[in-house]
Parts: sequence; C-alpha cells; structure tokens
Amino acid sequence: MSEQLKQNLAKAEGYLARFKENPLGLFINGEWTQGTEANTFDNTSPTDQSYLGKVVAATTEDVNAACEAAAAAAADWAATPGAERKKILHRLGDELEKRAEEIAMVESMDCGQPLRFMRQAAVRGAANFRFFADQAPEARNGLSLHQAEHTNFTVRNPIGPVAVITPWNTPFMLSTWKIAPALAAGCTVVHKPAELSPLTGAILAECADAAGLPKGVWNMVNGFGTVAGKALTEHPAIKAVALVGDSATGKMIQAQTASTLKRLHLELGGKNPVIVFDDADFDRALDAVVFMIYSLNGQRCTSSSRLLVQSGIKDKFLAALKERVANLKVGHSLDPETEVGPLVHTGHYDKVTSYFDIAKQDGATIAVGGKSLRDEMGPGNYVTPTLFVEAKNSMRIAQEEIFGPVLTAIEFDTEEDAVRLANDTIYGLAGYIWTSNTGCAMRMADKVEAGMLWVNSENNRNLPSPFGGVKMSGIGRDGGDWSFDFYMETKNVCISHDTHKVPVLGR
Repeated sequence: MSEQLKQNLAKAEGYLARFKENPLGLFINGEWTQGTEANTFDNTSPTDQSYLGKVVAATTEDVNAACEAAAAAAADWAATPGAERKKILHRLGDELEKRAEEIAMVESMDCGQPLRFMRQAAVRGAANFRFFADQAPEARNGLSLHQAEHTNFTVRNPIGPVAVITPWNTPFMLSTWKIAPALAAGCTVVHKPAELSPLTGAILAECADAAGLPKGVWNMVNGFGTVAGKALTEHPAIKAVALVGDSATGKMIQAQTASTLKRLHLELGGKNPVIVFDDADFDRALDAVVFMIYSLNGQRCTSSSRLLVQSGIKDKFLAALKERVANLKVGHSLDPETEVGPLVHTGHYDKVTSYFDIAKQDGATIAVGGKSLRDEMGPGNYVTPTLFVEAKNSMRIAQEEIFGPVLTAIEFDTEEDAVRLANDTIYGLAGYIWTSNTGCAMRMADKVEAGMLWVNSENNRNLPSPFGGVKMSGIGRDGGDWSFDFYMETKNVCISHDTHKVPVLGR
C-alpha cells in the first residue's frame, strides 16, 4: 500500500466516521429526522465490503411529509425574485467548494469511483449551481410574437414541487445537474438518492441548508424504489419527476405517474456506439475509445460500450487497443494511481461478470480481461478491464447494457454498414464518430439515432446544450433553457390592439 493511499484512507475515515456513528437520516422541512419507523439498512463500501453505516429507509409517511413540505414552501419560493435565488445558489456553490475534498473521498468510498475522477466533482457541481443561478433572474422570460392586430407573448412559471431521483454511478454530479435548474426555476425539490450510494446526497442537503435555502425548498429522502420511490412518484403534490436510471426503472416510473399525469424527464440506459473510420486520427481516437468506456469504471450512461471499427484499420486499432486495456491500473478507489476501481455493489459485480461467460457462449473472443480479481485483491468488487472482439451486433454483449469496464468491438466495411450497426439497438442516448471526412461526419450525424453525438471528441459536457436520449434511452432534455422548459409551465397571453373585427352573434 502506497503512502499516499494510507494518507487518503485516514482522511476518508475521518469524513466517514459520523455516518458510522449514527444512522443517516432524512432531511424534511429543514430538519434531520430518523423517520416515522426508524427502519434502517446497511451501507457498505465496494472497495472491501466494509461497513459505512446505517441509512434510514423512508416510509410512505415520511415521503408524504417531504412532499407536503415541498408543497407548503412552493408558493413562497416561486415568488422569491430570481435575483435572490441567484444569490442563494451561488452561496450553495461556495459551500460545495469548501467541502470538495470530503465530497470526493466520501463518493469514492461509497460508490467505488476512482479519486482521480471524483476530485473535480465538487467543482463541477458548484459550476452547475452557478450556471443555473445566473439564469434564474431571466428564467420566466418567453417570446414576443407580433401580428397586425394582436400581440402574443409567453411567460413561464415554476411548475411546483418536483421529484429528483438520482442513480448510484456518479451520484453527486448527477444530483447537481437536476436539482440546480429546478431551484433556479423556482421549484421546490424532494430528492431521492440511490440506496447504493446515499452519502453525498446528505452532504448536498447540508450545503443547501448552510446556503440559506428556506425550509421545505430542499427535502431529501433515502430508501428503496418499491416504497420511497413509489410513494414519491405517485404523490399528487409532485408535478414532475426527473429520473436518471436504467430503462426498467423508467418504465415503472412512467406507469406510476400515469394517474396524476406528471411531467417526466427520463434519462435512461444506453449501448452507445463509437464509430472509428479508416481515416480517423488514430491516436486521438484510441485515447477517446479507452477513456469513454474504462473511465468511471464503465458505469456511465454515455459510455461508448460498442466499438464499430472500419475493416481497413481494424487489426492495427485492435492491437493498440489490447495493449492499452491490458495496461489499465485497477485498484482501490482512493489510490491516486487507480484508473479503474471496484464496481458499486456485489449484485452489479455479479451482473457484469456474468457477461464473461455470455460472451463465450455467443461466440465472441475475450481479447483482454474477462475475469474477477477477488482472488488477487480481496473481497472488493474488482474486475479486469475487458475487451471482447470478433463480435456480432446480434450478440447479447452488443445489445444489452453491461454498465461496466467492458467494450465490445465489431468490424464494419462501409458508411452504410456503420449506420445500420449503430442504429441496431433499442437504445439511443449517445454516439461518437471519428473521421477526418467532414461530409461523412455530417451524414453520420444526420443518420445515427441518438439524442447526442460527438464528432472527433470524447463526451464533452456543455451546460447550455440539450442532454437526453431517444428510443429506450429516455424522454426529454435538460441543460440550459431546456431545463427551464421542463421545470416551468409556459403561458401564452394574447393582447388585442383593439383594431380587429369581433364576430357578432345574436345581436
């Protein structure tokens, strides 16, 4: 064990001590509570299955209380001037930056993400709040549409209390993406973090309280989808649900919200293609392919988990890729040298490792990896970064979302083949195109079925741009003004110039 890892473990233990001493409760109407029944579940670290503390599982009554608190606070928060909301959200960004190291280390221990990727989590989360804070004063603004005898204009009003349900893979960042625009728009929030990685959700709630958000504006409930999630999505006070999760969860939430006709933004799964043509910049494409599947342990909705590589460079590209994948450093999430950490939970570990046998059964070749590292590294959820080659797009490893450090390589010959293979999936979240031919890039951008495409780039997040998918990858967009469209109702006002003829009946 390196000296730096020892130091990081000691620091992390200090940050985690309070979670081990007392159960992590619920934050409702500005107060921490142990819930109506004080039911708890154990939280463990994927690094070694060590105990991180108990977490209160919210009951239906607890969720109802959070929703009612959000509803009671909604009118006053909506009426708070955008300039004042801006100040509060900037203070929230400051609070996050003060606790940047704590957030990074707690998140790494809670969900297994390497510290190298989590170090910027608080900074990026603060940037999310500041970006939307700056939009808050103008969030209500709409359009002015002039006609000869009427002028129409639109205004936007906050939709009311909203539910934000976030996943376990990068819980802190994804929570800030969703909650920041909701608060800036003037909505109140009930946040439900994933039960597998709940700790930074509590830190977020503490920072919101410290920033001066009024009671009831931010509420946080932990627990399981079957109880807390269901009660939240079905509650009549909740006017919209923003979910980041898998497609199966999205289907359940869509059914649960049907009776109350809630607005939904569902950011769901993906089986995203990275398409590398013969004429691509070889080294840059190789760097991007490796980064976009093996960073964040492959547990990223926009990861490029299918490599479509043109036949002219297939052998050379795969040879270089094998060398890079075999060289990736697997280790403890707090080790600064680690590039791939442990998978979030034993259940997910079992799912990912099951695809090693599935690949062989389907007839693919395991070029690199394909095994557990528990014998070598102890009880943590460690697996080898894995590369499947000689695969067909019909195989399960090419169609199902594995959500781990596992890449499936498929050969193609022509541009038309690439389009067909890219679109031959139930998903449509993201895609990546590598070519030096501008015309090819434009044609592919038009034909590939995805909500987001990057040309000659890895995933580069631009906050004003729309984020979301098509097909089974979800419904709706957020980012920039698209977020305000989701969290606000648009009202049209038509004003007559008193010059048009009013139709007459019965005079």
